[in-house]
Amino acid sequence: MGLFDFAAEFGKKLFGKDDNAAEKIQRDIEKNNPGVADLGIEYQDGVVTISGQTESADALEKAVLMAGNVKGVHTVKANAVTAPEQSLSIEYYTIVKGDTLSGIAKRFYGNAMDYPLIFEANREVIGDPDLIYPGQKIRIPAKS
Repeated sequence: MGLFDFAAEFGKKLFGKDDNAAEKIQRDIEKNNPGVADLGIEYQDGVVTISGQTESADALEKAVLMAGNVKGVHTVKANAVTAPEQSLSIEYYTIVKGDTLSGIAKRFYGNAMDYPLIFEANREVIGDPDLIYPGQKIRIPAKS
């Protein structure tokens, strides 16, 4: 997992122009840490670089999404994270105005009631299934 692009004008507002962005992004990820040990965050001009180790590809993907869904971040680099390859089929989706998790579930799975699958795959990223916003990027796991 190398490089992800995000919409910098959308996302959770964690820092201002003069704040220590790297520290605030790191604290936010650690608050709901998906399983990345020795997490390190660097931030420069809208680019976040993540370092650390994880035993789960899911944990790495969630950390990338947590960092990328911050207002002011347009790119996340994860080449410095040691993680296994993802063995599951995962798609990424960028939420648009009017989306709901049930609507997204209907689109991807054919059943709106499967929205908990999407929420569980993104619990650290979304936080509340009723609070998603346009521009937010999430994981859509294959339905088993």
